Amino acid sequence: MPVKVAVAGASGKVGREVVAAVVQHPDMQLVGALGRRSAGRDAGELAGIGQVGVLIERDVRRLLERASVDVLVDFTEAQAALEHAFTCIDAGIHLVVGTTGISRSELEDLDARCRQRGVGAVVSPNFAIGALLMMRLATLVAPYMPRCEIVEMHHETKLDAPSGTALRTAALIAEARGRAEGGAPDPVPIHSVRLPGLVAHQEVIFGLEGQTLTIRHDSTSRRSFVPGVLLAVQRVGALRGVHSLEEILFEQPPGALRH
Repeated sequence: MPVKVAVAGASGKVGREVVAAVVQHPDMQLVGALGRRSAGRDAGELAGIGQVGVLIERDVRRLLERASVDVLVDFTEAQAALEHAFTCIDAGIHLVVGTTGISRSELEDLDARCRQRGVGAVVSPNFAIGALLMMRLATLVAPYMPRCEIVEMHHETKLDAPSGTALRTAALIAEARGRAEGGAPDPVPIHSVRLPGLVAHQEVIFGLEGQTLTIRHDSTSRRSFVPGVLLAVQRVGALRGVHSLEEILFEQPPGALRH
């Protein structure tokens, strides 16, 4: 049986890519779409793949009354994503959330609710596989080159700064340095750039006397997020509570909340 997927933020730039990918995936079925803009329009038409018979709706409760959903994929805004999540958890629907700006305490609340209802959620600030590899490589370098700074660059309409990816990278570096140094390391400086023409880019620049090492990842298209989203959709049904995409990608054993 195909996984029945609804996409929140279906009229957005990432949402349209996810809609197209779900429709074209042999083991998935698009059954619903949410969006503040373009309500009433066909989600496939907006995604550029032609009509698929799924109209964009404004209200998640109305969508769940009409459609049987296994997984909700959410690329919206923090407050809307939490509202969608709590409604879906109560209905036993699993979650894949790429929305950024959700606080640690809100994630902990989400995790507790998911575990209470036996629901799985994959929450990641970045679903690009290369971005996760960039973060993992940075943690390998951090104990040997403890001085570093992060430069993250995004399109001018991105709402949060620093980005969720930069904050996550800084936290992972601090954790790796703390293990190596046996104490609380200084915070990693983050510099944010918002300009037209950019999509999503990040550099982690390490420095020692006489040398630097730079790890850089560039998303030049929103399609870079799609493989990670599809992987999460396929795996989230076996999870309980909130987990990171790193756990799935790097086959880490599911455990405590890692955000």
